[in-house]
Amino acid sequence: MIYLRLIWAYLKIGLFGFGGGYAMLALIEREIVGPGWITEQMFTDIVAISQMTPGPIGINSATYIGYVAPAEYSPAFASPLFGILGSLLCTLVVVLPSFILVAYTSHLIHRHKDSVVVKGIFAGLRPVVVGLIASAAMLLMNAANFGEETAQVLWSIGLCAAAFVLVYWVKWHPILIICLAGFAGWLIY
Repeated sequence: MIYLRLIWAYLKIGLFGFGGGYAMLALIEREIVGPGWITEQMFTDIVAISQMTPGPIGINSATYIGYVAPAEYSPAFASPLFGILGSLLCTLVVVLPSFILVAYTSHLIHRHKDSVVVKGIFAGLRPVVVGLIASAAMLLMNAANFGEETAQVLWSIGLCAAAFVLVYWVKWHPILIICLAGFAGWLIY
């Protein structure tokens, strides 16, 4: 049944998704796009929408995918009630492992924060998380986001570079950049 498969997929994402939403993107993509519950285009749209809505990307994507996956799996599950059930299950399952892990380990980590072992663990996790975030960036550099035609790829790269420069060096507010990017996309595409 689709709900058990969704629970298993998001349980794995919740258990092994260290480093936040971007670090989890490759795992989410493998677990959700791989079985064919959503397309790669829908996945990139989910990432974009998750960035514009409040909340972590992992939770936002779990809620959305839980809603659409049952209907994509079978037309018998096309009712909004099946989607709401899927949303609730996926959201709960992706949050539960982290909640339990943080509740269990926070006291121990606080007590042993000066320990060589704890410092070593975090020193090992930091570069891995940066690598996972970099892999998420590479994962999102696909035809669904940048297009297939040369002109569209060049415009997309230009918009990406301009957004980076305006946020990182010029220090423009990200909301302004999002609004300008939407307007530029409307004009260009």
